[in-house]
Amino acid sequence: MRTIAIAAGWLTAALAGPALAQTVELKVQHFLPAGAPAQRELIEPWARAVEEQSAGRIKVRIFPAMQLGGRPPQLIDQVRDGIADVVWTLPSYTPGRFPLMSVFELPFMVSDAVATSKAAQEFYETHARAEFADIHPLMFHVHARGVIHTRGKAVRSVDGLKGLKLRAPSRPVGDALARYGAAAVFMPVPQVPEALSKRVIDGAVVPWEVTLPLRLNELTDHHAEIAGPRGLYTSVFLYAMNKQRYEGLPPDLRRVIDANSGAGLAARAGAIWEAVEKPGRDAAAARGNAIVTLPEAETARLRELARAVNAAWVEEVGRSGKDGAALLAAAEALIVKHGR
Repeated sequence: MRTIAIAAGWLTAALAGPALAQTVELKVQHFLPAGAPAQRELIEPWARAVEEQSAGRIKVRIFPAMQLGGRPPQLIDQVRDGIADVVWTLPSYTPGRFPLMSVFELPFMVSDAVATSKAAQEFYETHARAEFADIHPLMFHVHARGVIHTRGKAVRSVDGLKGLKLRAPSRPVGDALARYGAAAVFMPVPQVPEALSKRVIDGAVVPWEVTLPLRLNELTDHHAEIAGPRGLYTSVFLYAMNKQRYEGLPPDLRRVIDANSGAGLAARAGAIWEAVEKPGRDAAAARGNAIVTLPEAETARLRELARAVNAAWVEEVGRSGKDGAALLAAAEALIVKHGR
């Protein structure tokens, strides 16, 4: 009987262990409103998954719209320094700091969000880990093809871009806009509505999905899409965790985080960003906004003018001792590979 009692005690202790273990709270910060797809479709489901799979030992608190303080460009340093445990942000908010991952922000380096997100994740794992050595990336993804949204003026050709002041999300896109005759204005996307209202800018290049939470379908009235196998541009997003926080987790909780990271999460994010395009486009159409598709000949002109931007990236990366041409070719090949 004593042996049975001891065995029962061991079993009770084993079962009680996880329940008695200290819970871990992860603070997740991002820069968009709580109703944006980033929180509703990506971060909240991720939070539920890690909470459930950890049997409640991981708790997640989400802080939208920079509620923990700071500005969007500071997010990458906030997760590095532990101000936030997890962030969703764009590496391009700190220009020049992550040159290799910016290859996917070059003009016409996006097919669709799913294939290009998978490509970005694999490119990071193969070529760009050193750029993010001081944090723990959970995954990379991209948004669907960017659209040119303008106020008061339609863009139906390359010439239609001349003289426009357009919000640009990244330096490569800004360089391309300059070659098209437009003036690039750099700002985090939450600043776009005020800039449009005050006529600081004439428009913005952003995907359809972000137009709803920022009311850009109301603040602009013309929208130019790019047809063909590649879109004008995309932006790379990073979902990352503080490295020390991750490494300090018990092994079983690290496995929970790992199970909700990497290629699988990148693919889901890509699918989310493709799916959320339609509501934004539909809302613009419902308001009677003009939506045009640039003719193939004009798209060809855009691509030709943008070749110099890609060549400049290759040269810049080469100055750091990297083979820029080979890295660009590798990124191109990954987009094709994951688009099959």
